[in-house]
Amino acid sequence: MSRNFIIFGASQGLGDAFVKGLPVKGDTVWMVARTRPNSLELNDGVNRHWLSIDLSSQQQISTLKEVLQGIPLDVLIYNVGVWEKRGFEDDYTFDKDEVEDISKLININLTSTITYIQALLPNLRQAKQGKVILIGSTAGLDHTNNAQVSFVTSKFGVRGITNALREHLRKDKISVTCINPGELAAEVPYEEGAEKAIHLYEGTRIPVQDIVSLVQCVINLSAVSCVKEINVPAITDLNA
Repeated sequence: MSRNFIIFGASQGLGDAFVKGLPVKGDTVWMVARTRPNSLELNDGVNRHWLSIDLSSQQQISTLKEVLQGIPLDVLIYNVGVWEKRGFEDDYTFDKDEVEDISKLININLTSTITYIQALLPNLRQAKQGKVILIGSTAGLDHTNNAQVSFVTSKFGVRGITNALREHLRKDKISVTCINPGELAAEVPYEEGAEKAIHLYEGTRIPVQDIVSLVQCVINLSAVSCVKEINVPAITDLNA
């Protein structure tokens, strides 16, 4: 039986891996991204549609609702997250974060997560077994020693969204799951395989294929099961 997916943040990295690795022949995927996904060129029997949406704004919510009106969504994957401009540089300090940048980060990582998912609740309810998966981060867990204040705040917030949304949708039997990966080998395209990513980073970054496999497991469970949260640090990550 074919399924309908919508994947936010679908043009690169983990989102691109979801687009390529989750659907099978006959499935339909709506890909939300600012830039045109290269996966549109694939000829594998999956129906892929690009929705050009900038998630830094709420202005395109009505467009999204109009395009998808009346279409059941079996799987919604929200894989969006920006971080501080120099957040991973050795000289990074929260003291120098600009107020405008902080506001934009929180808006994209939290406000848009809430509002765009809210817009699609009618579509999820139309499916026989709707599932929502949010991609968080180990930075949003306790004791991970990360000093990026705004990013960490937003990733803790994603977990809060997940927990409250699960309660809101419990009566609809729609499961809501948060997956918190550690650092990903997101620069290695999905089609190049996990072994390349493992070799390139000497086992310190998680291949995107691992997260795809976890999502496959979650979305293939029966409606009886609800996976609340999965934490996936690299085995070498002593802070997680």
